[in-house]
Amino acid sequence: TKSMHSREAVVSTQSTGALAHLNPPQNTEELDSYMYQTVGHNAVQYVAKALGVQLFESEITGSPMLQDLGYKETPNDEVEDLYELLKKIKTETSCTAVCSGAIFSTYQKNRVEEVCKRLDLVNIAPLWERNQDVLLQEMLDNQLNIRIIKVASIGLDKSHVGQHAVDLLSHFNAINKKFGFNVCGEGGEYESLVTDCPLFAYKILIDASEKVCHSQCDVAPVWFEKFNKITLEEKPGLKELTLKERLQRACTQGS
Repeated sequence: TKSMHSREAVVSTQSTGALAHLNPPQNTEELDSYMYQTVGHNAVQYVAKALGVQLFESEITGSPMLQDLGYKETPNDEVEDLYELLKKIKTETSCTAVCSGAIFSTYQKNRVEEVCKRLDLVNIAPLWERNQDVLLQEMLDNQLNIRIIKVASIGLDKSHVGQHAVDLLSHFNAINKKFGFNVCGEGGEYESLVTDCPLFAYKILIDASEKVCHSQCDVAPVWFEKFNKITLEEKPGLKELTLKERLQRACTQGS
């Protein structure tokens, strides 16, 4: 997700040419996809603006037809939607690599790798198999403002939706020790949105939202945040800088 891979993409490739995003079907906020986060989909355009990169979007039309750990081209599978979107981006831009935020999901990583192989694109997964405790702390130390926008785990409930990871870190650690909770949400425990980080030229402001119950359960109720109004707040001195210059500035300040 949703958090660190934009920064690592710039480190790895020296530039980020485009942002690829797959939307759920129209009038759908939450899609139980094996591959994609759909909660908060209407905020992605603001992420692209905050980063200053071109946004390419299309709709998820497939479903998880092939659920094996490995993947091969499968008609009507949701992975083929990613293939078509990346094919379009490759045709219309000079992009030669894809950076994803996979940390621990072999299922997802294998599918991104297969799509990249078919399109002759370099697959970059800079967060792969990083220690999740260390990684989350590193994200927070690097000033990522991580907003929790969906919960689906024992130990989390409606009250945690809309809160920020920095404020929930001790709680995450506690339920990790008690239930084996993945602190980066790699088991689907939560989903998130980065509303600010040193790479953003604008802060993303959630001006109005509501909490929606997707599935009620006494043990692990599923709640998500629906955004009703989003605005951008310009960050002084950053709008004029390129994405790479913002990264260099952040690295200098953090050293």
